[in-house]
Amino acid sequence: MPAAFTDIDDYISSLPPDVQTVLQELRRRVHAAAPGVQETIRYDIPTFTLHGIAIVHIAGWKKHVSIYPLPVCDEDTERELAQYRSGASTAKFPLAQPVPYDLVQRCAALLATQRGTRHAP
Repeated sequence: MPAAFTDIDDYISSLPPDVQTVLQELRRRVHAAAPGVQETIRYDIPTFTLHGIAIVHIAGWKKHVSIYPLPVCDEDTERELAQYRSGASTAKFPLAQPVPYDLVQRCAALLATQRGTRHAP
């Protein structure tokens, strides 16, 4: 079955304008947290990779945005994430509230370290 989206721009443009704005900022934050990430679509959602390894996925929905997976965190970061956890390794950020972009950026940086550098060439 062919992918529904050709790239991240295609994915983002398929969503309502308010969700597009949030996803563009999430995208910017992932790039800031993990310089050198590559963009692709996997599982029909935006995926950021390092050295060919998926680091983090983001997705937009009608009432929230999500990031997958979540990193192993210190206690303080885990406390901040607790209210957004949806399952063992997903965070859902309601669009009716300000998205904690700094928290997302920290998670992306941790994921890049935990998932990406262990596979570095």
